[in-house]
Order: sequence, then structure tokens, then C-alpha cells
Amino acid sequence: MESEKILVLCGCFLLWNPLIQSTQLYPGIKVRITQKGLDYGMQAGMEAIELIVKKNGIPDFKGSESLEFLKVDYVDYNFSNIKINTFSFPNISLTPVSGTGVKVLSNHGSTNVSMAWEVTSPLFRDEGGAALFLAEIFFSGLVNLSRSDTGHPTMKLEDCYIRVGHAHISFSGEFSVLYNSFAEPMEKPILKNLNKKLCPIIMDRFEDINANISSLEVVTKFGEDILLDYSLLEPPEITQSSIDLNLKGTFYQVGNLTDPPFQPVPFTLPDRSDSMLYIGISEYFLRSAAFTYFLTGAFNITLTTKELSKHLIQNPQGIGSLFSQVASTDVGLAILGQKLICSLSLNRFRLSGPESNRSSIEVLRFENILSSILHFGVFPLANARLQQGFPLPNPHQISLVKSDIEVHKGFLLVSTDLRYDPLWKKQHFGG
Repeated sequence: MESEKILVLCGCFLLWNPLIQSTQLYPGIKVRITQKGLDYGMQAGMEAIELIVKKNGIPDFKGSESLEFLKVDYVDYNFSNIKINTFSFPNISLTPVSGTGVKVLSNHGSTNVSMAWEVTSPLFRDEGGAALFLAEIFFSGLVNLSRSDTGHPTMKLEDCYIRVGHAHISFSGEFSVLYNSFAEPMEKPILKNLNKKLCPIIMDRFEDINANISSLEVVTKFGEDILLDYSLLEPPEITQSSIDLNLKGTFYQVGNLTDPPFQPVPFTLPDRSDSMLYIGISEYFLRSAAFTYFLTGAFNITLTTKELSKHLIQNPQGIGSLFSQVASTDVGLAILGQKLICSLSLNRFRLSGPESNRSSIEVLRFENILSSILHFGVFPLANARLQQGFPLPNPHQISLVKSDIEVHKGFLLVSTDLRYDPLWKKQHFGG
């Protein structure tokens, strides 16, 4: 047949490297959280802690005290079904400690707690409900950051110290007037018990926080046939002014988690602190996307053309001595929502080789055909996929605002601030 179908596969100019199997040593994505970002992001952390504490409550605690003013040798008490109703830590700070973790410091905290109680003594036994107000709460601790086997960040509380300076208990029930009359002497042993047990309780709650973090997806589906791996490659790097997260940043075909046949190279984020968050998007990340699109057939074009098939048949040796050159393209970049949006446009394409071949009518015609394929076929296909955007890593319920993109050697730099969208606002105001 004079007309033949010819399959043109284009890997978007990023694939022409030696096929060496990658064992990833360097990140495809770097995320830097500055002190400014830590201060602002604390809002999200406090809400997460409050939700977990409210959901799980506080373990029961019991004890025995003598009430000398009533001449009672002992009163055994048990507080159960302890629920936190309000939770306030207005003066809380996070400070990175180089190479160690994040120092947490808070004072003037307060909380309202409801609970059931039961008391037993030689003279009486009773039960009911009570409200407990705790104030002047001072807390300090070091949160050690690490990496789990699944590539999630993990947190462990060390050097915990907590002191509750004030407690007020109010009993409810049929004999509440009687019990409230001797509530004050009971507040001291309650404080003593709380100050002894709160650090172990809080440390246990970090296990709940880690369980929530581990439920977040670090490998997400991107479209119907592509996966994006944002898992941590190593524990977070902590300096005195920031926390750096090195993320894998690799695209895969669904059902095939083989690394691309090229390796990422190291890159360094500039030393800045004006924005809350800096995201470095390496060339490897973009090449990994292009390579995976290529494997999934996103850039496949089938052509039926007399001129192209005739040229390939008549000049099988001559074509081998030519190579293509994309001497000029424009790349448009923008941040929309939580995604990096890219677009490509072709300014010039040419075939290069021996001058005798270059000047031939057949080569010029072949060049025009391939240029048209790129301009009207490959680039629209690429842009259709690129318009879906690349999801950028961001904390839960945090939006990226005031974002800016810069092109650096080997990577793109996204500088952005954060906006916290609390859960209660979304629920009640549809924000």
C-alpha cells in the first residue's frame, strides 16, 4: 500500500538519556517550612490535637485521700468518662532545635472537663457528675521528628514537663451542695494526680497523632493511569530556622512501581525566610512525569501520510544521519489552588545533519511534517495532560496563597504563604 500508518512516540524532549536503572538517592521535591510557617501552621496542629483529645478523652484516674477536716480516714475516689469540652493554649510556640527536633513551649493554658465520679468511704458511698476547670497550665517538650517505614513523618514527644497550677471542681447531683462544700480540699490531690499522669497521657496521644498521619496517602492516584509518590526519603532535616522535608517526587504507572531509567540530582534551596513555605520542584520530577506519560501512551500519535511513508521508504539510510533539535520552546507556569499548572508551546523545530542532507527538498519536507506533528499533535496532547496540574504537597486543611514561581538551575522554586481553613468553619459556613 502506498499509504502506511506510522506511530510517532514522543517523550517530550526529556527522555534522551542513557537507560540506567535509577536507585533514588536524592529528592524530586524539597519542602522547607520556615519559622514563619511553623508559627502559622501551629493553628492546624492545635486543632488536630484538640480533635484527637476530645474524641479519645482522658483515661480514668483514681486515688485515695484522707479528709482530716471531716475526720474521715480515707475517701476512695474514681473519675471516669473524662471528656474535654474546651481547650485553650493562647501562648504556644514552636522552635526548631538544630539536628534534634522542635521545642514546644506553652503557658497560661486552660481547659474545661466533664466527668463522672464515684466516692467510697467508711461513712458513705455515692456517685454523680462533675465539671473540672484547669488553668495556669504550663507545658514544655521536645518533639522528635522521624520517618516511618511507609515514608510518613512521625513524631515522638521527649523531655515532657507539664504543670497545672489551678483546679476547680464543681459537683452536680442531689447532694451537690454538700459535696461542693468540701470540694476545695479535694482539688489539691486532684492537681497532684494530674501533674503526675498528664505527661504519660500526652505521650500516648502522640501515638494517636501518628496513626492519623500514617492514614494520609503519600502515594496518590494522578488521573486514571498514573501514581505520584510523595513519601519521605529520610527523616526531616532540622536547622535553627527551618524544617526541610525531602520527598521522593516520582511518577509511576498504575501497577508498575519501577523507577524511571534516570536519576535525580541534588539541588539546594536558597536561604530565604520571607515566605511560610518553599517548595523546590526538581527537573527529575518533571522528567519523571513526562517519562510516565510516555509509557502510558499519552503522547502516542498515529499518522497516515503518503509523503512521510514515501520519505522513510526511499531514504532509510539518510534519515539515520539526521537528528532533531528543539532550539526554542516556551513554558508557562502558574499556581492554581493546590496545583502547579504547566503549558508548552513550540517556537522552532529543525532537523540537523550533513549539509547535503539538510538542504534537500525531502529533508525540508520531512522537517515540516515533524514540526506539524509536534505543534498540532504532541504539544496539544501534552498540554491536555499538563492542564490537570501537578498536586503540590501541603498540610491538611492548609491552602497555598500569595504563591510565586521562580526558575532556577535544575529546579523550580515555589514560594508561598499558607491559609488555615479550620474544620468548624467549613462545616458551619461552607468555606
